[in-house]
Amino acid sequence: MAETIFSYPILSYIIFFPLLGVLLILILKKETITKYVALFVTMANLLISLPVFINFDKTNPHFQFVESYKWISSINAQYKIGVDGLSILFVLLTLLISILCVAVSWSAIKERVKLFYAMILFMETCMIGVFCAMDLLLFYIFYEAMLIPMFLLIGIWGSANRVYASVKFVIFTFAGSVLMLMGIISLYFMAGKTFDVTEILRIKLPLEFQYWLFFAFFAAFAVKVPMFPFHTWLPDAHTEAPTAGSVILAGILLKIGGYGFLRFSIPFCPEAALSLKLFMQILSLLAIIYGAFVTLMQRDFKRLIAYSSVSHMGFVTLGIFSFNQVAMQGGILQMINHGIVTGALFMLIGIIYERTHTRDLDKYGGLGKAVPIFVLFYTFFSAAAIGFPGTNSFIGEFLVMLGAFKSSIYIGTPLILGIALGTTYMVWLYYRVVLNEIKADMKEHLYDLNLREIVMFIPLIFLVLLFGFQPSVALDYMASSVKMLLEDLYMSSDLTFR
Repeated sequence: MAETIFSYPILSYIIFFPLLGVLLILILKKETITKYVALFVTMANLLISLPVFINFDKTNPHFQFVESYKWISSINAQYKIGVDGLSILFVLLTLLISILCVAVSWSAIKERVKLFYAMILFMETCMIGVFCAMDLLLFYIFYEAMLIPMFLLIGIWGSANRVYASVKFVIFTFAGSVLMLMGIISLYFMAGKTFDVTEILRIKLPLEFQYWLFFAFFAAFAVKVPMFPFHTWLPDAHTEAPTAGSVILAGILLKIGGYGFLRFSIPFCPEAALSLKLFMQILSLLAIIYGAFVTLMQRDFKRLIAYSSVSHMGFVTLGIFSFNQVAMQGGILQMINHGIVTGALFMLIGIIYERTHTRDLDKYGGLGKAVPIFVLFYTFFSAAAIGFPGTNSFIGEFLVMLGAFKSSIYIGTPLILGIALGTTYMVWLYYRVVLNEIKADMKEHLYDLNLREIVMFIPLIFLVLLFGFQPSVALDYMASSVKMLLEDLYMSSDLTFR
């Protein structure tokens, strides 16, 4: 039975409404109207979801709008969904990113148009399902289902090496998720044959089993983040994916790894997580600094931003595994920030690639004179990526740094190098793209942003400034859930929550 303040199962509507769009697209005979259907469905789904965000109780740390139905009675599996402060902002981000993926593909996708937009909508259902699932088997099904549309998006509509990139993406992701499945099955029997997340949280697992389970989940979530050294699939996938695929990867899929640590790894394995704190922090610092150095050496526009994601997501995992409220909220906020800012940068790269058909940075230069509106947006989001004061990333990085120093001065200090390198590679990229003289063969292909392209960036600019000047808008959603997570974590180890 559904436990919700509404008279209808609103979360189920949000999850499965895009599938109605998929069915409509597949039965349509005219390919030309497919993108209009996809845009309508994604925008309508955002409107359908608004009551959830309006009625969400920010002071309640538990799951809300819960729907629970019997599913596979023989193994005690349920269709159980809900949202709390750890997941609700990711649902909102998914809804927004889905709209932008349709809009940014408007003129770029000319082949197999129906299948492309059907995959975007199917992907939306899977991503929202992952963030709402309260049953481990249901979570795993949504988690694995995401592989299908992303594999096709990269493999069919990607660039020259798309087959290699799509296969590599599937191998890395599937290898990790198989180990997670083994962990889920083991946990099912250890917890008394239940997949219910809330039921499992009431059980204190043996320490030896916690270590095994933590690393089983780690195999899946570390690849997804991706943490160093499990990151090598990401640059290839980003580089070869169509613009919408890169936006989904940067905006949502990488966040599922961080969300998995928060939702499952830490609360299920509290003692193991605490004892592995330093190990996870060191891996995060390696990702931040290694990712930044490798980014400096890139000559492909998309590949550069892809490697910067490895560095930026290192801040996320460092915030999560510093295990204090400031750092953890900063890490979650930085996940949202990264989705907004890096998603915008990939959209800008996709737009300029449509005109020039090259990502080689040696062929760029002088865009400030040729496409001033494009450069205005590019400048804004580059400043946000650097963490310029007044932008959302500044707040996220500051909170992570503050919490990291609270955890240990030896963990916090290397972040200064990571931030300095991040500023360096973004400024160096900006110099190569915007300044200098424009190449003659490039100039004839360039034209500035049209109205559709300008409108796409307005909600992202709004969010960058909103979270930059009023971060409590986002932080208030997660505060009570983060506090409860940390209290339970320290209580399990007889330590005091700090």
